[in-house]
Amino acid sequence: MALLLQQGYTKILADNKQIKIESFIKENTAINYKEIYTIIDRIVVKSDKETESRSADSIEHALYEGMGTCYIFLPDKKEIKRYSTNFEYQGKSFEEPNIHMFSFNSPLGACPLCEGYGQTIGIDEDLVIPNKNLSIYEGAIAPWKGEKMGKWLDKLIYNAEHFNFPIHKPYYKLTEGEQKLLWSGNKYFKGLNSFFTMLENDSYKIQYRVMLARYRGKTLCPACKGSRLKPEANYIKINNHSLPELVLMPIKELHQFFISLKLNDDETIIAKRLLIEINNRLQYLMDVGLSYLTLNRKSSTLSGGESQRLNLTTSLGSSLVGSLYILDEPSIGLHGRDTDRLISVLQRLNKIGNSVLVVEHDEEIIKASDEIIDLGPGAGRLGGEIVYQGNINKLSNETITKCNSITAQYLYGKKNIPVPERRRNWNQYIELTGVRENNLKNIDIQIPLHVFTCVTGVSGSGKSSLIKNVLYPGLKKIMGEYAGKTGKHANISGDYRTVTDIEFVDQNPIGRSSRSNPATYLKAYDEIRKLYASQQASKINNYKASHFSFNIDGGRCEECQGEGIIKVEMQFMADVELVCESCKGRRFKDDILEVEYEGKNIYDILELTVDEAIEFFSQKEGTTERRIINKIKPLQDVGLGYVKLGQSSSTLSGGESQRVKLAFFLSKEKTNHTMFVFDEPTTGLHFDDINKLIASFNALIARGHTILVIEHHPDVIKSSDWIIDLGPEGGNNGGYVVFTGTPENIIKEDKSYTGKYLKEKLG
Repeated sequence: MALLLQQGYTKILADNKQIKIESFIKENTAINYKEIYTIIDRIVVKSDKETESRSADSIEHALYEGMGTCYIFLPDKKEIKRYSTNFEYQGKSFEEPNIHMFSFNSPLGACPLCEGYGQTIGIDEDLVIPNKNLSIYEGAIAPWKGEKMGKWLDKLIYNAEHFNFPIHKPYYKLTEGEQKLLWSGNKYFKGLNSFFTMLENDSYKIQYRVMLARYRGKTLCPACKGSRLKPEANYIKINNHSLPELVLMPIKELHQFFISLKLNDDETIIAKRLLIEINNRLQYLMDVGLSYLTLNRKSSTLSGGESQRLNLTTSLGSSLVGSLYILDEPSIGLHGRDTDRLISVLQRLNKIGNSVLVVEHDEEIIKASDEIIDLGPGAGRLGGEIVYQGNINKLSNETITKCNSITAQYLYGKKNIPVPERRRNWNQYIELTGVRENNLKNIDIQIPLHVFTCVTGVSGSGKSSLIKNVLYPGLKKIMGEYAGKTGKHANISGDYRTVTDIEFVDQNPIGRSSRSNPATYLKAYDEIRKLYASQQASKINNYKASHFSFNIDGGRCEECQGEGIIKVEMQFMADVELVCESCKGRRFKDDILEVEYEGKNIYDILELTVDEAIEFFSQKEGTTERRIINKIKPLQDVGLGYVKLGQSSSTLSGGESQRVKLAFFLSKEKTNHTMFVFDEPTTGLHFDDINKLIASFNALIARGHTILVIEHHPDVIKSSDWIIDLGPEGGNNGGYVVFTGTPENIIKEDKSYTGKYLKEKLG
């Protein structure tokens, strides 16, 4: 009080009574009052400018002294009203919002528990209960096995009758409440949560630490529930929706939300420009066929085509004019319905004054273009020429014959991918029941064995969720292997025991280092090294097969370690690669390069294309030469005859990497029944290459294997024996089984977009 007196204040308000500060100090009666306020000013309300000015100054002063809070006392009503400039509600203070508060990439906005990742390391249910077909009694709970840990299971089994727990029912058939009880426990038994808490408390024992590590994995963050933002971000809402709720909406719903958003006059002025930008960007995302995505979708889960279309929307959003847009196969991962949308977007870019250059194999996009530049006529050393340039409408029978354009021959029916004369019958299958991963709607599906099956549907309909997230990891676990987290499903049944292996052939690089190449991947280089080690010059100098390896010491150039290049690391710029001065890029020592076979040294062999290598090694009929040809011939069969034997895996496209893997399986001569799963194998493939790809699929089926393909290309779909069509739309409006059957029958299904675009291909 003395400090207030020194600051020039003379009175206080104590329980609605005005008291002089001097009297208050002398009486020392503070304990007799419940509420005490400092009086800043007393004003008689008048409707003049002087009163308004004084009131404003006094209120501003009061807010300063009260650190954002002030009170106004009305003597007539004996009422005190509270006012505050602080960010608070009902007495609770909140953090004042700023742009960083809504970014999980900023420490000011990221969830403190998961640090903005949306996942934490916790106990993974799929690792604890790997086989959900088993009952609790049959040993579904993996850690509750053995003499010591089995006591936890015994406690549950012996007391299950007291609370009617179905110990003989498969885990996937347990209700949500029964599964939750298994983890939480009750007075009769301690659940899995208590079990893992015990392990953590006794983690000083090494066996417990090992057990904890075995069952830990990435789980949903319990604090932010995967939104990646701190809880304070949920307090700020627009039309009763927080930002985490908005980014979980499919883009189609989110766009509708912002279009129908109603704001008051002040809010409209503030948000006018922002809403224009938001709605434009959401509209572009819908235009390129990404309406099923959510804004919080991780980029690592997007396909190549989805990533490319997202980049395209960034350019569209900038509204540039007079620019050159270069797109490399934007139709990757696109259904025919979505390709039409993409074409309209590209044409719109062109109409507003831009040039659009597209590297593409898709028939619809080629036909929609104004100018075609066709390179060829073949691939590799057989190509590199412009065989045709001009408008597609100017092509005639005479022009097609004259220019020798394989593309034109397929476009005008001179060549085609034939429809199979008959569809293979099947009686064995794998059945998936209760699949509800991502947007799949609790579907049941049968996947035929020993035939060629296509999983189709528009982008986002649930194809990858079904095959990549459920079938593949689920079968791997049944086979005793681990292939990532298995998606939500009830059961895998049927004739899966007849499948001895499942191979997922994706577009990831064939090797993790730049040293990997097609020759090493297919084990052909082992035979080539043996061939050079058997030459007379090698025997004289005692060179073994290892001397012709660029991966180990001996014959490789030690300056570049067999790379052929020297990488110079630049601190603030991209690394620079220089040709090795010692070996001149030839990777081996000079004395090793002196060993020749039919006039070529080991480096010359690596520089041969597959076609050239087959031709070269066919000159002699030796056993080693035949083995080399047998190893690399599958590369030619899948349309990779133009690839060099020693070409670094890092320079291969995704489609080329996938076909190298296919060639590897063709060369292995597997006798056991294997299911091969391909994810869009036509990526980067010309019509002629697709013809070769289908022939390779048929060759694998002829050996007793199963082919399962996720695909949009109508020529592949029409060549399959069975179709599983998902949809009808993407995102929340997808996830249903629209059709299962043969290509001839899907064209009769009105709800199937795939059938609509397949009609023309089936005549």
